Amino acid sequence: MKNRKRGFSLVELLIVLAVIAALIATITPVALNAIRKSQATKVAQNMKTLAAAIENAAYVNGYDATTGKIYKNASEEPITIADLGRDLDSEKYGIFYTKTTDEFDVAIVTTEAVDYTTAVSVVSGLAKPPADFSTTYGNYEDLGLDGTYGISDIQIVYTYTFSLY
Repeated sequence: MKNRKRGFSLVELLIVLAVIAALIATITPVALNAIRKSQATKVAQNMKTLAAAIENAAYVNGYDATTGKIYKNASEEPITIADLGRDLDSEKYGIFYTKTTDEFDVAIVTTEAVDYTTAVSVVSGLAKPPADFSTTYGNYEDLGLDGTYGISDIQIVYTYTFSLY
């Protein structure tokens, strides 16, 4: 009998590497798609949370009847994004709102680049920003979008109206 060396042959190692490469090639697109969907879902839900929070703040804290500004508390401090949602970045989210005769018109915006189709499937009412965003929302009270982002960076807008009674 011949003595055979212990270990794997080069062919066996190449086969194992080919199988591992095939598995990685199969799993990677699925994982990337899941990451993309979860990011879009997170952004859509954050926008929905901000919408509920600004409405709740108007009910609970009140607003100035002449200017329509919503307050943070009884001392009439203006409300901020940080007051409305914990861990929401005011550089990536913004709220534009105005008080009309009987109701508030609100636009929640984000500068985060996400898959628009997925975000719309999570929260109905999301839309791409209008080309004339500054004209449409220029006279609205502006919360958020601090720092390096601006109106031209807005990716998605969620608009709605609510009444206080």
